[in-house]
Amino acid sequence: MRLATIETAVGRRLVALRNDGYVDLNRTDPRIPPDLKSFLVMGKEAWVWAEEARIRGQALDPEQARLLPPILDPQKIICVGANYADHAQESGMPVPSEPVIFCKFPTALCAPEQPILLPPVATQVDYEAELVVVIGRRGRNIPVEEAGEYIAGYCCGNDVSARDWQLHKPGGQWLLGKSFDTFAPVGPALVSPDELPRPLHLSIQLRLNGQVMQSSNTRHLVFSPEKLIAHVSQVCTLEPGDLLFTGTPGGVGMARKPPVFLKAGDLLEVEIEGIGVLRNPVASYSQGE
Repeated sequence: MRLATIETAVGRRLVALRNDGYVDLNRTDPRIPPDLKSFLVMGKEAWVWAEEARIRGQALDPEQARLLPPILDPQKIICVGANYADHAQESGMPVPSEPVIFCKFPTALCAPEQPILLPPVATQVDYEAELVVVIGRRGRNIPVEEAGEYIAGYCCGNDVSARDWQLHKPGGQWLLGKSFDTFAPVGPALVSPDELPRPLHLSIQLRLNGQVMQSSNTRHLVFSPEKLIAHVSQVCTLEPGDLLFTGTPGGVGMARKPPVFLKAGDLLEVEIEGIGVLRNPVASYSQGE
């Protein structure tokens, strides 16, 4: 199943995607919450109701709605560094022996088609195409062999990064360099695991103004989503709706000669096989808001 969150004339709604449009799940079956995070908290029964509603519900024309991030208010946005060997190499880092974890503030979340805003205090803003895992169940100290049961689905993500803050500020400001508003585009929809039976065999690509800048496959991940979930859950309780950015492959702008950083007017597209395309224009703050 493919689930998304949309903005409509009557507010924000959880919908299922169908060939003929969006199905408002709560309108079709009032037992289903109108937001995805609450839906995930309800567990397996809600998925059964959602599939029934998807089949029988009345379709809404996508032109009458605007896509939002699938999860509107994640408690945590957890990210993984150097999780593709070629990106570790181009960044001058060894391939890690255990996951390198950092976070983004939830206020960095950005919707499909929403502009990524270039901060006036950053001049080296970069792109990073990533597979995003959405956590579906609460858990801590999760064994690797059980971690797949905690995955609600997958999205495309873009770990936008201000390299001058991340790498060149005193001490290296990873959190701040990764957390400017709009620096966490996610979408276009959550795709459930049954639709992606081989999540470690998906092509992943980033295009900048139509030019392919990153092209790889999730089989090259150093640590699988299950290993990441098990590792992080040793430290903190994972909650439904938490987002896990699993890392980016080689080809980022800072590693190119000369470097390629984002500018107003650019268009970024992250495409992952079986999930779709996450598209975001780039704008200056004066253009965006």
